[in-house]
Amino acid sequence: MMNQNIFQDVKYIANEPLSGHTTFRIGGPAKFIFMPKNTDEIKAVIDYCKENNEKYMVLGNGSNVLFSDKGYDGVIIQIYNEINDIEVSGNTIYAKAGALLSKIAAAARDNSLSGMEFAAGIPGTLGGAIVMNAGAYGGEMKDIVTYVDVLETTGEVKRYTCQEMEFEYRHSIIDKDKIVLGAMISLEPGDKSVIISKMNELKEARVSKQPLEYPSAGSTFKRPEGYFAGKLIDDCGLRGYKVGGAMVSEKHCGFVINYDNATSEDVVTLMNNVSNMVYDKFGVRLEPEVKVIQ
Repeated sequence: MMNQNIFQDVKYIANEPLSGHTTFRIGGPAKFIFMPKNTDEIKAVIDYCKENNEKYMVLGNGSNVLFSDKGYDGVIIQIYNEINDIEVSGNTIYAKAGALLSKIAAAARDNSLSGMEFAAGIPGTLGGAIVMNAGAYGGEMKDIVTYVDVLETTGEVKRYTCQEMEFEYRHSIIDKDKIVLGAMISLEPGDKSVIISKMNELKEARVSKQPLEYPSAGSTFKRPEGYFAGKLIDDCGLRGYKVGGAMVSEKHCGFVINYDNATSEDVVTLMNNVSNMVYDKFGVRLEPEVKVIQ
């Protein structure tokens, strides 16, 4: 694929507001959003960026990022709509990076496979979930991943075992020099009705405890060791605390929500203020779980 033909060969949109591509519904325009269909097209976009000195970043469903109101002066490689195949074989599922976790969990359920119930309500893609070792309700990606296929910036595709991924709390070895292409997930045979019941139970817990009716990026802060971010924020009297259109959710203090057309500046200011107030009162520094892209 010739790089000068990248705009003919790979689907893209120019000057596209990122607010339409993130769950926070915030963010100015990206110079280009490319939507590659396969690994060769991803490589072609990266080559184009290198040759033209364009910065780039990979985006999945945009469920854990906050973009600046000024936008992103570079290229977004969106691995979501096109690269999302899911294949079930026995007790394993191989899914491509753009597949939604909820869809993979549904495939597991439909095939009476247990172990992915925790992921059914996480709003991101497999790629994003692997990058940050996403987890909920006692489960994490490291519990179910066998190996991950990764595109290195050298153009080489490398397979990393679960151990080689160095999964920790909200962390893996994936950085800007690595792009997740897909992963093998290993599950256990289970009783379909029990799996459905567990998923429904976790869904009800989410709906009752999380502010799903507002745009957000999920849990805003990482859990500090020995504490819960939401409780620390609540104990500082910050439930419902607002900066502009951003607010600490009254339903769950661990969530910062886009309450009323918030700007990224509103959210960042609120996050910094909350972090400082918690530190002043408890001596615990809250670190953002949301990736802030300036």
